[in-house]
Amino acid sequence: MTINLVTGVAGFIGSNLTDALLSRGDRVIGIDHFNDYYDPTLKRKNVAHLMNHPAFQLVEADIQQVDWSALLSTVDVVYHQAAQAGVRASWGSGFRIYTERNINATQTLLEAAKDAKQLKRLVFASSSSVYGDAETLPTHESICPQPVSPYGITKLAAERLCLLYHRNFGVPITALRYFTVYGPRQRPDMAFHKFFKAVVEKQAIAVYGDGQQTRDFTFVSDAVAANLAAAAVPDAIGEVFNIGGGSRVVLTEILDTIESIVGQPLRRETMQPAAGDARHTAADVSKARRILGYQPQVTLAEGLAQEWAWLKTLYANAL
Repeated sequence: MTINLVTGVAGFIGSNLTDALLSRGDRVIGIDHFNDYYDPTLKRKNVAHLMNHPAFQLVEADIQQVDWSALLSTVDVVYHQAAQAGVRASWGSGFRIYTERNINATQTLLEAAKDAKQLKRLVFASSSSVYGDAETLPTHESICPQPVSPYGITKLAAERLCLLYHRNFGVPITALRYFTVYGPRQRPDMAFHKFFKAVVEKQAIAVYGDGQQTRDFTFVSDAVAANLAAAAVPDAIGEVFNIGGGSRVVLTEILDTIESIVGQPLRRETMQPAAGDARHTAADVSKARRILGYQPQVTLAEGLAQEWAWLKTLYANAL
């Protein structure tokens, strides 16, 4: 039986990944701090169904306070999903939290991983935010990263730390640059969650700028599949991969799709563009396709319908 350790286990991607690992018969040690970046009650709901699973163990702790040597002694694969997320909150006084949770916490984990000689893989959750306003679309991994937000700076620093520990100490690293992951359990600060919640609460949705910005959206099950492949493919060690959904979509088109799914028009409130938001993102996933066998399976319309179904359940009392 493969023993996995998932940091950020109660988060959006971490909890979905854990479900997939347990469903295939693996064991999972999950770590989560349940901090208050967003309502910890939502995170506890994400893992409530796992608490009595015989192959699941929850460690509720800050990554920098964990006895890593003991925890990693039997672990085969680490999926490092924990991070301080969010572009807009990374400015100003909040930046210290980002350096602590994205850079320092990752370095703490890497220090322990270099001494865990039985460790087969450490998959690091990076971000498309490292690219910033990329000059080339779709963007491939060899494009020079130019983050336009403090959050992107910290994710790039953590990713580079991972590669340094691979080159200097042989830590078996693979990094995945996620392009806007969405789906059931999506964080409440993310756009689709906000849009659907606004529908439930009969509120206007905030559209930053002219609505012509584009994003490459990745359904969470595709991100999970990328993680499983990154942990298993020998040639993935020491590599960085883009993980995208396979299509670049304009925001206004997304809003039209959401209107179709919820069966009612959206009230839209135009806001000033947000500092640190990239204008366009698009993933060139040819490297992931070639080495990981990665192939996005879920279309945006299908994925949005699944997220809407989940959110209706989550906010059932408000309907």
